Amino acid sequence: MSAPTKKIARHEDMENGDDSSDSEYDSDPAEEGYTGGEEIQVTFEGRIPSDPDFHGIKQLLKQLFLKAHINLSELTEILIGQSNIGSVVKQSTADEDMDDEDDESDVNDVFGITTVVNITNKKHVECVQQLRQLLTELAEEHADDRIKAFVQKLLSNDSQNVGLLINERFVNIPPQISVPLLQGLSKEIQSAKDKKLAYDFQYYILISKLYKSDPTSKKKKNKKTGQPEPDILFSNAEEEVFDEEADLKFEFSVKNDSDSGMVGGWMEDDATMTPYRRVLIISAGKMDTIITKINAFVN
Repeated sequence: MSAPTKKIARHEDMENGDDSSDSEYDSDPAEEGYTGGEEIQVTFEGRIPSDPDFHGIKQLLKQLFLKAHINLSELTEILIGQSNIGSVVKQSTADEDMDDEDDESDVNDVFGITTVVNITNKKHVECVQQLRQLLTELAEEHADDRIKAFVQKLLSNDSQNVGLLINERFVNIPPQISVPLLQGLSKEIQSAKDKKLAYDFQYYILISKLYKSDPTSKKKKNKKTGQPEPDILFSNAEEEVFDEEADLKFEFSVKNDSDSGMVGGWMEDDATMTPYRRVLIISAGKMDTIITKINAFVN
């Protein structure tokens, strides 16, 4: 039995060429009679995460954390266990009824996940300890002194709840889908707060995936310094708004942590783009404003 539907996402058109990943999970268009230049319309909906989603969620977490030492199985179990918080993106049950292979269930059944986990309240859980250690180490290595001090203070202050915001999906799913997912998450957090549950966050941390071109090959220059600037491409376009609203941020290259073969990997033509992770620290009070801006940004 599928998990209850929580919200409906809009119809999305996925054209041939949007995702040419060499992931082992990709299907062969020739086998499916797909000749290219066609549009496939799929309806997505947000559902409560449930046990059958375990492998799909874990695979999405892998594309975010790459080789980081995080117990992703335990983190996935936590996300599924938060039955009142978060959504996984699934194909609509109406679409599934039209699919002759709808009885088959594999990792591709989960197209995305939008949720949050309290890394203050759950700091004694192994995977959360690892997340906190990772954030501390990354700040120490890649952030300036002011941000290092802030991260250290934030993670050592148990009176301030910090939520790790997780917003992962296949790269070929358009950003419009993020609006109902984030709106739903915001309502769920407020409902949990009303019930005195541990979701009264003061800050969110979002680890955003982005790609940068070689600035020396571009004509674009910084207006202040006159130095070449790289082109920046956010894997999830709506996270550009989170980036603009972030209180603090720092970034680091993951070029040496190969993500080839990960879910939603980039096309071969994009190989010149260097993958980065940008850690965004955002005041929780900005969330509704951010969602409103995202709605305007993607529509």
